[in-house]
Amino acid sequence: METKQEYANSPKTYEGYGSRLGVEKGAILDWSDYYFLHYRPSSLKDHNKWPSAPLALREVIEEYGKQVVELAGKLMKVLSINLGLKEEYLQNAFGGDDIGACLRVNFYPRCPQPDLTLGLSSHSDPGGMTFLLPDHDVPGLQVRKDHKWITVKPARHAFIVNIGDQIQVLSNAIYKSVEHRVMVNSLKERVSLAFFYNPKSDLLIEPAKALVTPDTPALYPGMTFDQYRLYIRMRGPRGKSQVESLKSPR
Repeated sequence: METKQEYANSPKTYEGYGSRLGVEKGAILDWSDYYFLHYRPSSLKDHNKWPSAPLALREVIEEYGKQVVELAGKLMKVLSINLGLKEEYLQNAFGGDDIGACLRVNFYPRCPQPDLTLGLSSHSDPGGMTFLLPDHDVPGLQVRKDHKWITVKPARHAFIVNIGDQIQVLSNAIYKSVEHRVMVNSLKERVSLAFFYNPKSDLLIEPAKALVTPDTPALYPGMTFDQYRLYIRMRGPRGKSQVESLKSPR
């Protein structure tokens, strides 16, 4: 506990150790600890909150972040081309090289009554893309499809990549962000690494003009990522309803 307190996360940046516990009366509680580390922009990175043990940890995380950001850049080109846009469109809309990126390491302890809790409540990721390195031995991630929850079976040596709300907005809902949740296990603990790739926080994010026509009008108002994060925090955990609530009626 002393070490946890030493690395306890900052309310301003979330960097460091934290614990999720639902506070809404009568709600299903979240059941997990997490470690949150900023990678981009470097101004948010506080190495004092990065664990000093094991000795190689900081170096490994820096290299991991570098490689995942490079992979994200390649996927952004693929998504742009698939939308019929120039290959740099989504990356430029995110801020070019000036993007946001962070890592959250999730720890889900064994839970004696898993039917009374979730590892993480239902939500879609507010940012751009999430690269999840799952626990291959203990499944837990579920995605909602056709109003049913489906448990994801991880593939060895592969990431699970989730589209986030910002790409849904930029694509004018051609791409849909993924509603998901995490189940806990009564017998085994579970660890996963979620790397978030996000737009620069103060850039206006709105549907790409090339995708807006009289037949397909813009579904979302322009909003910065900072404004959107504040919006969803004020509303609390509500599945995927946050981004859907922004839609303009057709």
